[in-house]
Amino acid sequence: MRIDVLTLFPEMFSGVLNTSMLKKAQDQERVSYHVTDFRTYADNKHQSVDDAPYGGGAGMLLTPQPLFDAVDAIKTSSSSQPHVVLLCPQGTTFSQAKAHELAEKDHLLFLCGHYEGYDERIREALVDEEISIGDYILTGGELGAMVVIDAVTRLLPGTLGNAVSAKTDSFSDGRLEHPHYTRPASFRGLDVPEVLLSGNHERIAEWRRRESFMRTLERRPDLLNTYPPTEEETQWLNEWRNDKKRP
Repeated sequence: MRIDVLTLFPEMFSGVLNTSMLKKAQDQERVSYHVTDFRTYADNKHQSVDDAPYGGGAGMLLTPQPLFDAVDAIKTSSSSQPHVVLLCPQGTTFSQAKAHELAEKDHLLFLCGHYEGYDERIREALVDEEISIGDYILTGGELGAMVVIDAVTRLLPGTLGNAVSAKTDSFSDGRLEHPHYTRPASFRGLDVPEVLLSGNHERIAEWRRRESFMRTLERRPDLLNTYPPTEEETQWLNEWRNDKKRP
């Protein structure tokens, strides 16, 4: 996969892209990162990329010319056409399902804005989709792009040491992940559940499924609207309700 980023602050990405799994993926040539300061594409002597909005109002807007020219240059130099993502609080909220979808692309291009917003023609003519990482406002799109890049890159085949890890992550199947434990078996009076020490893989698998469902029910019941309980989970839910009725 090739990942391009257009930003006014390329230095923000050096630490993130050259650390941990993101660096590993690049070293293994599973992904290549290309971070570009789109100010260098401004066609005025001051390399200005923003201007006041027509009709008045607070703040400044990114002008279309630098971003249009930067995207054109990337498309011309690349053997694949990029899927262009605008980081924007008005976009679709990012999710694990979206991360899986983006991980199937050959080429991603992230546009990171600053100031009050974008000239609307950038949205209309350049962008394939808009993504938000939550209902809050950041100084710019850089942090949002880093979040998406991290979530997508770790899904690329071979990036994680254990391929099963990505499949069992929270949200991958509409459920939060089950609890995890490691040595020691007892620590300050807190014990690892006996079933995990039993060596019975069938019982362990069932315990993990149950804990995953009950944790989702407790912390994120809204997920059950999108991913309704299975027959097995419905049985656990009924047992839980019956237990709550007991004095």
